[in-house]
Amino acid sequence: MEDMLLYDRLQFAFTITFHYIFPQLTMGLSLLIVYFKWRYLVSKIEKYNDAAKFFMKIFAVNFTMGVITGIPMEFQFGTNWAKFSELTGNIIGQTLAMEGMFSFFLESSFLVLFLFGEKLMGQKLHFLTGFLVFLGSWASGYFILATNAWMQHPVGFEILENGKYVLTHFSALFDNPWLIPAFLHNQIASIVTSSFVVAGIGAFYILRGKNIEYGKLFLKTGVVVGFVASVLLAMPTGDWNAKNVAKYQPASFAAMEGIFETEESGSEIVLIGQPNMVEKKLDNKIAVPNVLSFLTYKDWSKQIPGMDQFKAEELPSNVPGLYYSYHIMVGLGTIFIGIFGIAFILFWRKRLFEFKPILWMIMFIVPFPYIANLTGWYVAELGRQPYLVYGLLKTSEGISPTVSSGNTLFTLLGFVGLYLLLGILFLTLVGKIIYYGPKPLKH
Repeated sequence: MEDMLLYDRLQFAFTITFHYIFPQLTMGLSLLIVYFKWRYLVSKIEKYNDAAKFFMKIFAVNFTMGVITGIPMEFQFGTNWAKFSELTGNIIGQTLAMEGMFSFFLESSFLVLFLFGEKLMGQKLHFLTGFLVFLGSWASGYFILATNAWMQHPVGFEILENGKYVLTHFSALFDNPWLIPAFLHNQIASIVTSSFVVAGIGAFYILRGKNIEYGKLFLKTGVVVGFVASVLLAMPTGDWNAKNVAKYQPASFAAMEGIFETEESGSEIVLIGQPNMVEKKLDNKIAVPNVLSFLTYKDWSKQIPGMDQFKAEELPSNVPGLYYSYHIMVGLGTIFIGIFGIAFILFWRKRLFEFKPILWMIMFIVPFPYIANLTGWYVAELGRQPYLVYGLLKTSEGISPTVSSGNTLFTLLGFVGLYLLLGILFLTLVGKIIYYGPKPLKH
């Protein structure tokens, strides 16, 4: 039973990690594409239109890969997590169906029109199709996060005698206090990723000495948007999410902050430290006294419950994983503010395009927003463990009893091999698009 649970979780963790590489770019990139197309409508400067169509090609490759890698995750609800689907399908099935029926079809239909319908529709309708692609991608994220929000903080439901969960108020799915903070934080994080990609491509063109005008446009757009988004990522959305965890999942909050013992006169914020699960403490700790209490409650002396205040079964099942994921996410987010802040100042002083150290830094740091986004999801999912539905349905109670651990391990190895090939294909296609540069699409 333990092997089945381990392999089921590993398979879902691997497939969703690989899948989320793609949507985190498309959601943010769709907004920047709309921006470029709008600038073209206002200014009639052709490079903005070329930029919109260039990034829509990258968007299309990402979108296709997202669809390919997203379908197996849906099937896993029926294969590996059949009991979970049976008990909660009346609730989560609604938001997942809405994501597929509304968001996916909206996004995919108008993506084709944007790519190939410019001459046929005219510029204003072409802009509208781009906007609808953006709307579909963000609506998709909203419905997925509505599903996850209910699993993190279940509301508006009742449990029948047969153990199945049913909604008592449909609107509760979208009034969930967990949803809006999580959605805003996730979407702004995707904008940060997209800003680094756009700015990184711009830096590459400038350093390469080709497509320099496009490079300058991409770089300044990515830097300005990225600086604003990276600040909003920390405050207020990151702060809002952390306060939600402290309120609704206090045991998870203690674990992700590394609070082993309750401090009577206010909690310190840990900058560096390694969880020691044997001695129940942080090794080599560097911390600032009372700051966590102030950030969480605006009270320097407010007591925050430590892990010693909870039963062992109430604590996250992987405290070190949760702790490190959270601190990697926060640490990288802080670095992003610093890099974009320096780049923004250089842009303001008209030195950005000539200052090669920052260009190299922006170009080579492009993978790190992906890491920050993924560790952010790990924080959310590891923090909910050992539950699938927080406080109600254990993860061990949601697996499929008829699927053996051997079958799951075999298919996991198959996914690893297949996704390796898909990853190589994706990098090849996007690499060619970037190499040839922002040329207008042929019709």
